[in-house]
Formats: sequence, structure tokens, C-alpha cells
Amino acid sequence: MAINKLMRAALKALSYADIDYKLERDVKKLKSKNPINGLHIDLTKIIQRDGRRVPVAIYYPENAISNEVILFFHGGGWVSGDVESYAATCNLFGEITGRRVVSVDYALAPEFPFPHALEDCYTVAKELFLGDFFEAKPSDIILSGDSAGGNLAAAVSLMARDRGEFKINKQILIYPAVYNDHTENSPFDSVRTNGTDYLLTSKKVDEYMDMYAADPLDKYNPYFAPYISKDLSNQPDTLIITAEFDPLRDEGEAYGEKLKQFGNYAESHRISDGLHGFFSLPYTYGQVRQTYKIINEFLDRNKEKGHGCQ
Repeated sequence: MAINKLMRAALKALSYADIDYKLERDVKKLKSKNPINGLHIDLTKIIQRDGRRVPVAIYYPENAISNEVILFFHGGGWVSGDVESYAATCNLFGEITGRRVVSVDYALAPEFPFPHALEDCYTVAKELFLGDFFEAKPSDIILSGDSAGGNLAAAVSLMARDRGEFKINKQILIYPAVYNDHTENSPFDSVRTNGTDYLLTSKKVDEYMDMYAADPLDKYNPYFAPYISKDLSNQPDTLIITAEFDPLRDEGEAYGEKLKQFGNYAESHRISDGLHGFFSLPYTYGQVRQTYKIINEFLDRNKEKGHGCQ
């Protein structure tokens, strides 16, 4: 659906509210109370990290076509969102791909700033790759996340390489936040062209990052902003989805190009007329259907190492 003049005006009017992360959490919790038809979910799995609970939700598609498992990290600017507010998104993810989905209820900032969320996500990933979570081979586990969750997926991949505890083969990053500056000083044009009138503003992105950072110096840590890493070698095969009218568009696409420069397989797809957050819309939206078509092609492709990059 194209963005017409009336819709543009409405988006512009809604784009300047200040962030109230507690209100965001309350609104998402209210939305999550709506029942989801056909939901196949297990909320009983609890993982421990440093004496603290890290709950996960497991979604079982009605018609599974693969033993693969998608480990999903939700968006919300690191400050809002949970497995309940993302239940419909994860359920659809499982049904359309035919794969089990594991959604992580990681700790939220500002109460739990960087690197708490990242370490929670890494702990769950390690449990999947090395534990008896599922009867799934490590090669069958795919990392994924949207927005802040895309940031966390990319950071977990870097951390897994650096710690050497397990190897990730595939990741899906949906309009990820991978850079640390969304002011006018940003090298990415979409921060300026899409940074004011499309719901998620560049100013809001920086405010989210300020809440996520425990210290201003955290923003210069590659686990905080993966794009700034000086070494992106030995990363998973990567699918990046970006949205046309998203301030994060260009940094996501640039991350894909930088991954390729370090010898990795990476492909990026820009969704026309897409706004940040569109992945959580119902399947009836054309942008959502297009995205799942791209995701399924990426998942189903039997790629050989050394095949080259796109």
C-alpha cells in the first residue's frame, strides 16, 4: 500500500511525541491480552542467568516443514516489548515459515542497561546451541530479531565468534539498529530523509540508545553498535530486511555491505513503502507477505560455503 498525502500527514502528526517507555510497556501489555486464534505456544521454559530468570516462549507451527528453530529477539528500543506483546508476530513467523520459534523475554533498559539484554539473549542462544533444549542440530538454529532485536541478534553473532562457544550459521535482521549516532552527524542519509515524519524519528532512536547505554562510552562498543566493529569476519549468512521510510534503513543496508567486505554472505532487501515496525502487522499487508516470501527463500536455499556474495 502506497503512502498517500493523507497518510503522510497523519504519520507526521504522530511522529513527535516524547518517549514514555513505561507508557509504551503498558500499551503493549494491553494489546497482548487479546486472544490469538490458532496459537501453539509453550511458556514453561525458564532459563537462569546470574540467578535471574530469563523466560522464553516457544511457538510450534501447526504444519512444521523443517527441524530448524528460529531464535527471535523482539524490538521495542531495548526498553519495551516482551514475549506476550510479540506473541502474534512470533506465532505468524512460525506458521508462515513452518519452523519452531523461540522468543526471549530479555531484561529491559533503563532498569537493566547494556549489556544485560545482550547477555540474556546470548545465554538463551548458548542453551539452544549446547544444551538439550530441542532435538535440533546447531546448524538448524537461526538467529533473528527486529529493530533493537536485530541489533541484539547481530551482537550475539559477534559475541559467539569472539567467545568461541558455538557457531551460528544464519541470521535474519529486520530493520536492525546497528549504528550509534542518529543525529545530523550520522553518515547515513535515511537519518535525515526519514528521521522526522514516519513515526520512529531519529531523535527517538538516540533517546532509546541513551536509555540502553549504562555509560556514554558503551555506544563505542561493537556489541552495542555492531556496524562500528573493526572485524566482521566469520559471521553467519545474513538476510537484512529494511523499510523504505525508516531512519534505520541505510545503516542496515550498509551493515550488509560491510559483512560482505569481510567475506561473509549477506543479502539486503528494501521493502517499498515500508515503515519501521511493519513486520508486526497482520499477514494481510503486502509488505508483510513480501517479507515472508524473502525470508522463506533465504531459509530454504541450500547454500554451499564459498558460493560468493550477493
